[in-house]
Amino acid sequence: MRVLVIYCHPVETSLAAALHEEVLKGLKAAGHEVDDCDLYAEGFNPVMSREERLGYHDVPANQAPLQDYVARLRRAEALVLCFPTWCFGLPAMLKGWFDRLLMPGVAFDLSDPANVKPMLTNIRRISAVVTYGRPRWMAWYMGDPPRKMVTRYLRRLTAVQARVDYHAMYHLNVATPVQLTAFKARVRQAMAQFA
Repeated sequence: MRVLVIYCHPVETSLAAALHEEVLKGLKAAGHEVDDCDLYAEGFNPVMSREERLGYHDVPANQAPLQDYVARLRRAEALVLCFPTWCFGLPAMLKGWFDRLLMPGVAFDLSDPANVKPMLTNIRRISAVVTYGRPRWMAWYMGDPPRKMVTRYLRRLTAVQARVDYHAMYHLNVATPVQLTAFKARVRQAMAQFA
């Protein structure tokens, strides 16, 4: 399977970086073709410009600033997102990827605004590896926006056909080395069984 990995963290020594490595090792061990998109390393610009917003509905011209990323997304059969939760949301860099890339003509068809159609039907599988500094109950209390973005919104753009997994490490700030090691192993195993 062609898997597009979207990784978002600026620090190479972070737990997110270690989890990203587990994701890559697991997917490659399972024989998947992996396109590793490290948003920080690639210098992705998360800011939608005034011109982009004005041309947002102008399909296909709206895709010109992001044509390489659009091609990678269209080529993928699966998505794996690896990121930390900051302020109970997506990191700004990843939110910008969602805002700029999931646009008309790429993620959905707005030709009939009363009947929006999903366009990421090439995506059959979605998975996320996410860390939280706070406990699960606090994320639940706050509505857990990252979980909803992955398991509801992103899935909806795939015509609700994609199977979704969400691997979350909660309360990272007090996790023991044993818990961290166990979570890394769980992530690697999940990726090795990714299908």
